[in-house]
Amino acid sequence: MAKRPDTAARLLDAHVEFEVGRLLDPAAFEATVVEEVDHFLALADRLTLGEAISAEPVKAVAQKYAVQVPVEGAIPELVGEIARSLYRNSVNDEYRLTDVIDDRQFDELATAVGELGVTKRVLKRVLEGPATIDTAVEAVTRAVDSVLEEPDEGHEAADVVSWLRDRTAWGLRTAARPVRPVIDTAVEKATRTGASFVLRSNEDDADELLLEAAREAWRDHRDESLSAYRDVVTEDDVDDIVVLIFEFWREFRNTAFLRALIDEAIDYVFEKYGDTPLSELLGEVGVFRSDLIEEGLRFGPPVVERLHADGFVESVIRRRLAAFYDSEEFRAALRRWG
Repeated sequence: MAKRPDTAARLLDAHVEFEVGRLLDPAAFEATVVEEVDHFLALADRLTLGEAISAEPVKAVAQKYAVQVPVEGAIPELVGEIARSLYRNSVNDEYRLTDVIDDRQFDELATAVGELGVTKRVLKRVLEGPATIDTAVEAVTRAVDSVLEEPDEGHEAADVVSWLRDRTAWGLRTAARPVRPVIDTAVEKATRTGASFVLRSNEDDADELLLEAAREAWRDHRDESLSAYRDVVTEDDVDDIVVLIFEFWREFRNTAFLRALIDEAIDYVFEKYGDTPLSELLGEVGVFRSDLIEEGLRFGPPVVERLHADGFVESVIRRRLAAFYDSEEFRAALRRWG
């Protein structure tokens, strides 16, 4: 009886030494990674997504992290710090816009966006919408009122007044403050008529006009450094944007709409890929055998070496194995083996 605990201790030591050696030896570790990846893929060839797991637990996990887990504390703060760091990074001063996207790429992208059906439909809605004309009327009316208030200030709006003076039925030659309401009415009528005519006549060419405006803006700014955006967006703006995004997400994530979208998306994935083998599904998302082996060898050895230097590897393995060598099952096996 006295020898059996000693035997268990010696077997445990030998087993721990063997497992630690396999982890620390580069060739043995690589062989283990390749072997385990191949065993996993062999199983994945036979096991479909629907057989491996049902949609319900996946929905529960998605709902947990999208809806239930609070987005508080360190997460918003960390995102804000990263955004500010990227904003201040000197790399923005070193590269120009053309270093990121060249003329050909920009033209192809702008053309593709301009030809999108959604782009054409949005432009059509904007041009046909009464809000567009109302905005033009308000802008011109304010410009005219500004000139009437201070006629000697050299406002650029004076050209607008001249245009209206030549085109309104009775003109604005006698325009003065006592008849401001009459003037405003005439301005509104003339502007509304003119704006409607201009928008209708240019509706078919609106997408090309927008595309040409984008190209012109690109030509004007293509050689500027990426940091030029700081002329428009300040560091305070970055903070405000981060806060707005998190505030929106905090409210949106609690809506039944988002929960319904998550459930529907997961149902669709299982409907489409439920009978697909896991190995094929990995390939659909671009993960192959070589990728699994590469990443295992990339992260495994340095992590194991560091943990071993701190004494964690041996202690973890010993803790996991010791329970067996101290168990009744092990003692029963020793008795059976004599």
